[in-house]
Amino acid sequence: MENITLLIGIVIVTALVFDFTNGFHDTANAMATTISTGALKPKTAVAMSAVLNLVGAFISVEVAATISKGLINEDSGIEPAVIFAGLVGAIIWNLLTWLAGLPSSSSHALMGGLIGATVAAVGIGAVSVNAVFMKVLIPALVAPLVAGIAAMLATRLTYRISRNAEEGQVAKGYRAGQIASAGLVSLAHGTNDAQKTMGVITLALISGGVLGADADPPLWVIASAGIAIALGTYLGGWRIIRTMGKGLTDIRPAQGFAAQTSSAVTILASSHLGFALSTTQVCSGSIMGCGLGRKGGVVRWSTAGRMVAAWGLTLPAAGLVAAGAALLAIQGDWGVTAVAVLSVAAIAAIWIASRREPVDHTNVNDVETAGADEAGVVTAAVQAVAPPPTAGMEEAGRSSETPAKTTVSAS
Repeated sequence: MENITLLIGIVIVTALVFDFTNGFHDTANAMATTISTGALKPKTAVAMSAVLNLVGAFISVEVAATISKGLINEDSGIEPAVIFAGLVGAIIWNLLTWLAGLPSSSSHALMGGLIGATVAAVGIGAVSVNAVFMKVLIPALVAPLVAGIAAMLATRLTYRISRNAEEGQVAKGYRAGQIASAGLVSLAHGTNDAQKTMGVITLALISGGVLGADADPPLWVIASAGIAIALGTYLGGWRIIRTMGKGLTDIRPAQGFAAQTSSAVTILASSHLGFALSTTQVCSGSIMGCGLGRKGGVVRWSTAGRMVAAWGLTLPAAGLVAAGAALLAIQGDWGVTAVAVLSVAAIAAIWIASRREPVDHTNVNDVETAGADEAGVVTAAVQAVAPPPTAGMEEAGRSSETPAKTTVSAS
């Protein structure tokens, strides 16, 4: 580490800031359904998720290798200042979508930022187009569909299996299952998303000559990335948790269990293959699938439409911000300083805006009636052949949807 320059140090710190935003932006992936059904208290849920994110960061480095070795050509002349600009683009987009309560993809924000900054500074030839298509774009299209279909089928299966079960045991069993499946999603999230920051830091170290071209992330990089994402997860992205837990559909324990299990299997399989997919898209697809899988459930397609629009904008929007930052950063020290000052100002403005209508663990399960809509044609058609929930599960769902009233803090 003695050869790390000031600029590389800035890149490392910025990468860890991105990792931190990734943590609170994506907490909803693992814990939104668990919190919304009352299986775990909000603070307990995010604490559990944080610990398992940290553990997951040490399990694999396949996704980190995709970022550090596969996406950008290390021999193209890319400099740490360019990577810094890419991270800035990703952070700004992450915070803007967090402010709007939209579960966009932190992974695609990072990819878009790196690609936009690299193209602006070096040219399109520095980007591995094949890797972008095979390990980023195709998984982005396929994974949410696979997870959604799996969650829909799993929801129908869980209702069918437990249709004759005793009421109390049904509620207790699926709540326990939700806790276990939420833990698995958190572990899977650590194996995928924490590695993306490891890959960026490793890419910066390679571009600065600190590591060799084929080096894997050092242990201190793995540990720092895991700690950063765990801290972000513990703080909780309450705005996005509300959207995923209450804004897409009314989730009951059996649905939450099915959605989380489907998400975890999809994410773990992708991490093993080195696919840098969006855990947000996978978990959102699972939640919509479980909404379609329960007869009488409602998928709020207006909210889903806003989410899909944000998904489509993430890569180009983060890329444009990063490209502008890169053009400024490559001008020299004053350019890097200007990018840093402007990004801090933007972050501060977003934070101040978020304080106008704060969302935290005390009001995360409050539902805004404006976001609710009736079941559409697609929902009705798919649910027509879905098995009805058992009486015990209906009662468990109703009790979980009416949490005790708490006083909303002003923080």
